Amino acid sequence: MTEAAAAGGTMLVPLFQGCVKLLALPIYVLAFLGYWDPVCKRIFPYFISKFSKRYNQKLHREKELLFSNLEDFTGSSGQLLLLEIGAGSGANFQFYPPDCQVTCTDPNPNFKRYLRQSMAENQHLQFERFVVASGEDLRQVPDGSVDVVVCTLVLCSVASVPAVLKEVLRVLRRGGAFYFIEHVAADRSSWRYFWQQVYDPTWKYLGDGCSLIRETWKDLENGKFSELKLRHIDAPLNWTPTRPHIIGYAVK
Repeated sequence: MTEAAAAGGTMLVPLFQGCVKLLALPIYVLAFLGYWDPVCKRIFPYFISKFSKRYNQKLHREKELLFSNLEDFTGSSGQLLLLEIGAGSGANFQFYPPDCQVTCTDPNPNFKRYLRQSMAENQHLQFERFVVASGEDLRQVPDGSVDVVVCTLVLCSVASVPAVLKEVLRVLRRGGAFYFIEHVAADRSSWRYFWQQVYDPTWKYLGDGCSLIRETWKDLENGKFSELKLRHIDAPLNWTPTRPHIIGYAVK
């Protein structure tokens, strides 16, 4: 998209947003009446459990490669102590090394049913506990108590990415690592970003707060990590506005 086209596209965003909102009017009415959030909290875990299986098929190689060096961060206990923020339905469990001790957190308690199913299917792991908590408030996890923190497709929907990263740094031991996979905003001069802006207000309702236009890599670059290994990829998720991804890990 040229600079002139980008400027013109920006002017059209509110118009197209209005069209999408009109199509999704029942959701906006339910949200206004206070009914949508409770409904979404109950049905969202079901859809995520289905989506996660498809997502793992599409990004199996990327996840396998990303998590291949998890054991390098095993601490003095001799057992990898891992905390997953926004564990959801447990889509990452299959990629963790044997005997890894896993603590799961998620702000939505309705994920517990699907999480238990994934735990039963991944008996190579040791599951410590499930904590109902947001990524911004992990007070139930002691300072410097874990070797690795994992967070995938979560930072798009948290209230504050910097606050989550602050908690990540607090619970990680020195030399521990934070692993991430997140969909992010496309290049601002692209038509893909134009459509992300158009869909974003309605997408947040459908995705339980998920934003399409976060530039999460900037928060990671500004985080107080000693080392950051991050790369941008175009995920093979056809016909969705979530194709732009970042993937990597950061060391405390």
